[in-house]
Amino acid sequence: MHQNNHTLGTPEEMELRWYHNVYQGDKMPQLTLRAVLMGAMLGSVMSVSNLYVGLKTGWGVGVSVTACILSFSIYKTLSKAFPRIFKTEMSILENNCMQSTASSAGYSTGSNLVSAVAAYLMITGHSIPWPVLMAWIFFLAVLGVFLAIPMKRQLINIEQLAFPSGIATAETLKNLYAKDGEALKKARALGIAGVVGAGIAWFRDAGRPFAIPHMLPLPGTLQGHPLVQWTFGFEISAIMLAAGAIIGLKVTTSMLLGGIINYGFLAPFVAQHGAIDAEQLSYREIMHWSTWVGASIMLSSGLMSFAMHWKTITRACSRVGVLCFKKKTHLAEDPLSQIEVPFSWFLTGILFGGMGVIWILYAFFGTTPWMGCLAVLLTFFLALVACRATGESDITPLGAMGKITQLTFGVIAPTNPVTNLMTAAATSGAAASAADLLGDLKSGYLLGANPRQQFIAQFLGIFIGVLVSVPAFTILIPNASVLGTEQWPAPAAQVWAAVAQLLSNGLDALHPFARIGMWCGLTVGVLLVCLEHLLPTRLKRWAPSAMGIGLSMVVPFFNSFSMFLGALLAFLIHKKWPKLSDQYLIPVSSGLIAGESIIGVLIALLLVFGIL
Repeated sequence: MHQNNHTLGTPEEMELRWYHNVYQGDKMPQLTLRAVLMGAMLGSVMSVSNLYVGLKTGWGVGVSVTACILSFSIYKTLSKAFPRIFKTEMSILENNCMQSTASSAGYSTGSNLVSAVAAYLMITGHSIPWPVLMAWIFFLAVLGVFLAIPMKRQLINIEQLAFPSGIATAETLKNLYAKDGEALKKARALGIAGVVGAGIAWFRDAGRPFAIPHMLPLPGTLQGHPLVQWTFGFEISAIMLAAGAIIGLKVTTSMLLGGIINYGFLAPFVAQHGAIDAEQLSYREIMHWSTWVGASIMLSSGLMSFAMHWKTITRACSRVGVLCFKKKTHLAEDPLSQIEVPFSWFLTGILFGGMGVIWILYAFFGTTPWMGCLAVLLTFFLALVACRATGESDITPLGAMGKITQLTFGVIAPTNPVTNLMTAAATSGAAASAADLLGDLKSGYLLGANPRQQFIAQFLGIFIGVLVSVPAFTILIPNASVLGTEQWPAPAAQVWAAVAQLLSNGLDALHPFARIGMWCGLTVGVLLVCLEHLLPTRLKRWAPSAMGIGLSMVVPFFNSFSMFLGALLAFLIHKKWPKLSDQYLIPVSSGLIAGESIIGVLIALLLVFGIL
């Protein structure tokens, strides 16, 4: 739930208020060797587990909260066991820096492997040489991390977007380091909720000592198919409920509304006209059509919202840009310039990462240099959309953003599925890193961390992530024949491969209803942003969230439903017991996310090593 920035003063006043009242970066250690080493260790383990989960389900497991709790517990244990070696405990900002390193290593470098890279194997039948693959993943992660630099001050400092996982991480750390009685109560609530989340994950995924189902399907049929085939059901998971409680009713109600419209009306309608194969009805089959609508809504609304804030964005970027050329004596005019990532880093990183991506696209995937430049340019705009979606809803629509690039190159390179696929891989890979960094920076913002040092920690995590995830992928997937099997179904990769093959014949190969949906989505996204902008302040909260409606088109209905239920429950509790809600809502939500994610990682590891 982000605040209305109209009530908080000018952007300069908001940033100075944070600097004087919240910032703690100069008062305690943050970027230390032990924080980076601990993050590298945890991130390397989680990168393997995320590969497994991604190849099985197409989804990734967030690691920030998990890393914080594991790091705190491990370091506490080591301090008690070896007090002479571990003399001082890790500060809260060190732990926050640690989770940035772990998150970068465990999440942002692996998403491309389970989607576009695996799809490349399926299409060509050939593995990418591991030195090329390591360079590819590295340059994409670098490009994404540096793309986040100009977005940070706008989306976090000024617009105050929620980034729910970032809030959960910050609240987790606050409770772990709490000393007073009230904080201990919050920590206890977080712990109890963590046990509940862990129990749900264990009995659902491990099935011991008895199993609970993954899904409670809604009874009934639609067009002769069970409602669960249209994704109507309730998922046995605490993570989506907790995320909805943090996000609030505005976005989740929009997601529920969009989900009902999409899966209850639009999808059945287009299925009757052949745009969806009713004989193979499933979430994946529906998504082949609805992705074009949802991605178009998110694209047009994100760019429209960006355009409407052009004055603020220009002011923020120009201020940082001018500071790059000012003498040090003038830096006191903007104290944040001494702790925010310099604009010169952005220019250097974009040049380095962008040129690396363009070179690999040309040298190894046969993409012409001008197409590579277009892919990098497109990546900036689509990463912005993905970051805004993550900030509002905690869902990073990497697949949807990749589809926009696939559509673009399906028009300009209609007979080249490899170019189509790998340019889209650049978009989604960079967007994953950018959104991941902004989520980490949100937690640092709430804790008063030095954003420049946290950025460095995130950058260092890229190296360990590449060194671990790429060899692990080549071991798990030795050749293309194992993909699409019961062992490695790789659902995300199958969708990417299908779209690339579909568009290899050009836009005309797209079903007419998909083209209609795409243009309607672009229009709806612009209109919804204009509506919210034009409404008087008292009515803005009733305007539907364009990003929420767009997301509802690319996630299963049961995700939207769970998030809405979580937000509704949080709203009712706040109405009935406002003091209790203010005290325990975030700790309980954070605990549920932490507990389920920790056990999810543990089960993934046990499965990897054949213990379960």
